[in-house]
Amino acid sequence: MLTHTGTNTLETERLILRRFEYTDNEAMLKYWVADEKIQSLYSEPVYSTKDAVKELLDKYISSYDKDDYYRWAIIEKNSNECIGQIAYFLVDSKNHFAEIEYCIGSDFQCKGFATEATKAVIAYGFDKINLHKIQICTKTINIPSKRVIEKCGFIYEGTLRDFFYMNGDYVGRLYFSMLKSEYEAI
Repeated sequence: MLTHTGTNTLETERLILRRFEYTDNEAMLKYWVADEKIQSLYSEPVYSTKDAVKELLDKYISSYDKDDYYRWAIIEKNSNECIGQIAYFLVDSKNHFAEIEYCIGSDFQCKGFATEATKAVIAYGFDKINLHKIQICTKTINIPSKRVIEKCGFIYEGTLRDFFYMNGDYVGRLYFSMLKSEYEAI
């Protein structure tokens, strides 16, 4: 049985994962939502105006009243700015699993921030929500994301070949997962 708790604040060594706030809009624009490359790697549209970011924030913030909604702003402690986001964007209460998505601004990639945030969200999923399985996927072309997934201890499950059509090419989708028993054994 799952224990839905909603999006609660999590803290790691270098990050605070918290609910989005309207004051995050400028950092979001600066670091990630307006970046076409970042957004395309996790199949999201580009938000290039303050109005567009406000609409996105309206969507995020209005969903926090649901106890099975989990979306965190990734706040770097040193700058106190929103450098990305992480979420359980798919929660299956019947089957006790959830799927993680994340993105980190390019200025903060390859520095361990995504791994740090993902490990915190994994622990929250298994320890607080009582998930049985957590899954995560990435595009075959997103090698840094694949490294994050592997560092977190996920097990490769398979590839959906030619899943995405991007810039005139087909791109596969790699699936990984972790069971609660595997998490507890780490």
